[in-house]
Amino acid sequence: MQQDRLKNPHPWTYEIPLAIVLALVLLSVLGVHTGRAVANLLAGGGWGWAPATELFTSLPGLLRGDAGTGLPDPGVVADPSSLRVWILITQAVNLLGLIALSAMANRSWGPGRLRGMASRAEAAALLGLPRLRRHRAIIRPDLHAKAPR
Repeated sequence: MQQDRLKNPHPWTYEIPLAIVLALVLLSVLGVHTGRAVANLLAGGGWGWAPATELFTSLPGLLRGDAGTGLPDPGVVADPSSLRVWILITQAVNLLGLIALSAMANRSWGPGRLRGMASRAEAAALLGLPRLRRHRAIIRPDLHAKAPR
């Protein structure tokens, strides 16, 4: 049944957009810390992750180029240029992942989705491949019609 024909008594309010914005902010913060961890690892300092209490308070120092900000025992840290490069790389990977996830969500739940149509996997699970082949002239007569005599 098409959901567009039904009345939805619950209007969309601010909760869903707010949750999306907060998830994007958290993903970008975690991307900055992942970029710092990779930069420090490649500089020879090991994988270092800030405690949860330092995730947001150490951001200004990280964006200034200090790779040891927020770490309990910084040790060897990356130089500011490699830190910025790895932060940009991790943010680019995050952006590509978000674009792919958005495309999949739009295909599944967006306005252009197919309504009421089974996917190939659903049809194969329901009907079975032998039955689909046996009745292909009925299912798609335009493709599998018998030749006229």
